[in-house]
Amino acid sequence: MRVHVVSDVHGNADALKRAGDGADALVVLGDLIDFVDYREHDKGIMGALFGAEKVGEFARLRREGSRDETVAYSRTLWAGLDDPAGAVDEAVRTQYASLFAAMTAPTYATPGNVDTPDLWPEFAGEGIRVLDGEVAEIGGLRFGFVGGALLPDGVVPRRRKGAAWRPYLRDRADYDASVAALTAVDVLCTHAPPAVPELVYDVVARRSEIGSAALLELIHAQRPRWSVFGHVHQPLAPRARVGLTECRNVGHFKETGQPYVLRW
Repeated sequence: MRVHVVSDVHGNADALKRAGDGADALVVLGDLIDFVDYREHDKGIMGALFGAEKVGEFARLRREGSRDETVAYSRTLWAGLDDPAGAVDEAVRTQYASLFAAMTAPTYATPGNVDTPDLWPEFAGEGIRVLDGEVAEIGGLRFGFVGGALLPDGVVPRRRKGAAWRPYLRDRADYDASVAALTAVDVLCTHAPPAVPELVYDVVARRSEIGSAALLELIHAQRPRWSVFGHVHQPLAPRARVGLTECRNVGHFKETGQPYVLRW
């Protein structure tokens, strides 16, 4: 069997069309939407709505500023639009139409934090199976899927009326419940990494993303062959061995255009 795995597609539909070439199945670990392009600031949804200069300042605050500064600046941008929610919804739907059409069958997909999972059933056609807190058998192995990323402990997402967009960030109880639903897993497929220090640290952003302790506990308890994930675009280490499990960041697919290959 040969399975290709990608994560952090961020709008790269052209490469996604080729991602399943030569594979028995394609696994997509989320972040399909190109919301903020941190390299080319005129690209992505925010680039189209606000322009390169404002997105550049937003990117700088994400790198160097505090969370409160970033949130405050973001709110000033969205407040300048007449219908921010409508503009984002239209842009997201346009990207999803292109991206889901690019997936080759059979595809198994779970959403990332830069996704709108509620829209996925609308675009996932025949041959594309969406999973989150579920197990699918591929080539005799059990693949377990958990989507999204974790909120910081103690942070409650503000559900502002008319918010333009909300990322798929989950509190720990919700996320851990999806992890707990996975049993006898041979391949652990998640958007976020397990809580291993060298896997969660991004050397360009110069900060650690939030890894999941529940995923690490599952790895110790169930000893899957592989744990594959994305989310951290420039990790300190792309791989680590945890007991018998090969933990692998499959790479920033938007930039590399190359899937990670599983063979057995």
